[in-house]
Amino acid sequence: MNTKQVRYSILELALISEGFTLKQTLNNSLKLAQHVEKFGYTRYWLAEHHNAVSIGSSATSVIIGYIAQDTHKIRVGSGGIMLPNHSPLIIAEQFGTLGSLYPNRIDLGLGRAPGTDRETAQAIRSDFMEAAYTFPGEVEKIEAYFSVNNAHSKIRATVAEGVDVPLYILGSSTDSAHLAAKKGLPYAFASHFATTHLYEAMRIYRSEFRPSTVLQKPYVMVGVNIIVADSDKEAERMLTSLVRMIYSIFTGQRDYIKPPTDMTTDLKDIFKHPQVHQMLKYTFYGSKETVKEQVETFLEETQADELIAVTNVYDAQDRVRSYQLFAEIMDELNAQ
Repeated sequence: MNTKQVRYSILELALISEGFTLKQTLNNSLKLAQHVEKFGYTRYWLAEHHNAVSIGSSATSVIIGYIAQDTHKIRVGSGGIMLPNHSPLIIAEQFGTLGSLYPNRIDLGLGRAPGTDRETAQAIRSDFMEAAYTFPGEVEKIEAYFSVNNAHSKIRATVAEGVDVPLYILGSSTDSAHLAAKKGLPYAFASHFATTHLYEAMRIYRSEFRPSTVLQKPYVMVGVNIIVADSDKEAERMLTSLVRMIYSIFTGQRDYIKPPTDMTTDLKDIFKHPQVHQMLKYTFYGSKETVKEQVETFLEETQADELIAVTNVYDAQDRVRSYQLFAEIMDELNAQ
């Protein structure tokens, strides 16, 4: 049995549902953050994606400021900034500024994937592939810009020096596990969609971990898809929006998030398709009792230090309710 206290947090993509504007979507993201702050969530992270009609979190650092401004204690950050898309200096300046505006509340999660397709990655930064290969060095530049020891360098992010903005390494394969372990940084794995290498990545990270000034022992954060409703049937109905979203990704016909429907035979077949099933392997849906059992088993198997929940459903109120029930589940499991 997992006997430690497990934190629980949220990864937000600001998904745009059919019939809603970006403004309405971001307003709902803020309302959600205000709710989950009261529910006991540790952090609220925004993901960076580009050229996707249904994802509104492209200008990640801007939305982080928007969320942090009208919340009070929940940590707000990036899950993550796709560093090869950016200049480390500019990211240090952006997050150093956020860290000064909202002290002890800003996280900087860093990933090496583009968060988009190859053509868009090239449009963002023509030398993207080179920057991706030098990701460890780019992370070191970020660390240097936040250090007070950088005060005498020719190139400085003056607004970042000495500001407390913790770094997190994100991964969806095993590559970043080695880096996070070597640097002694917390490690977040994107198992809400990249499920294949979760256990191997955790093994590498834990076995190779070197204590650092920021972290004395490994800290693993794991992404899971969570849909909790008042009944199994209602949760299954909410799930249909996610199934359609994944199907649109595989078929290259990305669209806004569709309203839920009954779970038809066709949708069940899509959900059971090997590729879709693998991608959604760590998707826990159902009533509170059903999901609690699934999550408890998952925590025993992974010994994760923190779960990052992703709830991709159509209706904003359904999301709030799902996150409320998930918080109750985590509180009950932590109290056992």
